[in-house]
Order: sequence, then structure tokens, then C-alpha cells
Amino acid sequence: MEQRKLSVIAGISYLIIFFAAIFANFFVLQSLLDDPVLTIGENHMMVRFGILAFLITVVFDVVVAWALFELFKNHVLSLLSTLFRMMHAAIMAVAVFALVVALSSTGSQEILKQADIFNIIWLIGLFFFGIHLILLGRIIGRPGIIAIFLVIAGVMYMIDTAAHFVLPDYESYAPIFLALVAIPSIVGEMAFSIWLLVRGGKESGKLNPR
Repeated sequence: MEQRKLSVIAGISYLIIFFAAIFANFFVLQSLLDDPVLTIGENHMMVRFGILAFLITVVFDVVVAWALFELFKNHVLSLLSTLFRMMHAAIMAVAVFALVVALSSTGSQEILKQADIFNIIWLIGLFFFGIHLILLGRIIGRPGIIAIFLVIAGVMYMIDTAAHFVLPDYESYAPIFLALVAIPSIVGEMAFSIWLLVRGGKESGKLNPR
């Protein structure tokens, strides 16, 4: 497949992941954490669509992994980077099962327990996703500012996951860690997806092979 088409596929897939993840995280999962019984009891269809949105992110994570591998397959780190992203997608798919179980739960504590299981498994997946971003930043090389943000985002994902499991009072620092992860991640990944759509694959039909 042409480099330009692969780049557009990767860029569009990234945008789908962004919007699906925003809905699933900030509308569905947050609603479940704020009022678990009401959300499951009266807004269960929203939860079901949230589960579907998470599954969509998994599907397009695989698409992105494939497209990026094809774009940068001449780079020595490309396969390793792809494998770490695939690990993240697989772990994320497993995590979604907890939300399916939450649908059949009735008590607040049980629902929150399943949401907590989802978050823990997801955090483990994000650790491997962080490694993928670090490798991806090294692979693309340019634009340099995007590569830097991807590497920083990857490091922050790994640090945040480690902090969840190491710090007994993580919640006290949660807003700080959220900012440290969100800012470079949104800037780096969104900029990269736009670059893939606008510029990717246009230069001599190749994307920085090494």
C-alpha cells in the first residue's frame, strides 16, 4: 500500500481513538464513578455505548499499530514499538470485561469494584503504551517537536502507572500526575495524527526510513 494512504489511515484511526476515548472516559466511566447505581440502573445504555467505544479504541489501536509498522518498517525499532502497542490493545480488551460485569451488578460497592479493576488493568496497559510512545518518538525523528512530545508522554505514562502502585497516597498527587500525562500526550499524539493526515507520506513516498 502507498505510504500516503497508510499515513492517512493511521491519522484517521488516531482521531477515531481520540473521540471514542473522550466519550468512554469523560462521560461514561466518570458517570459510573460519580453515581454507580443510578448510571447502571437508569443509564445502562450509555454504559453499553461506552463499552462499545472502548472496544472501538482497541480495534483502531490495532489498525494504527499495523499502519505505523508498514510506514516505518525499515527502522530497527519498528517491530518492537508495534508489539508494545499491540500489548496495550490486548490488555485494554481484557480490561473492558470488568465494565461488562458491572452491567449486571446492583450494589454501589460491587460496581465501583469492577470500575476499579478496569482502571488497574488499563493502567498496566498504559505502561506498555508509554514504551511504545518512547520508541515511536525515536522512530519518527521528525518533526522534532512532535517526537519530543511523544517521548515525554511515554515517560509520563510509565511514571504515572508506577506511581499508582508505589505511592500509598497517590490520590494526593493525582491532579499533578494527570496534568503531567495529559498535556504532552494530547499535544504530541494529536499533533502527530494531524501531521500524518497533512504531511505524512508526501516526502519521496517515504517516512524517515532508517
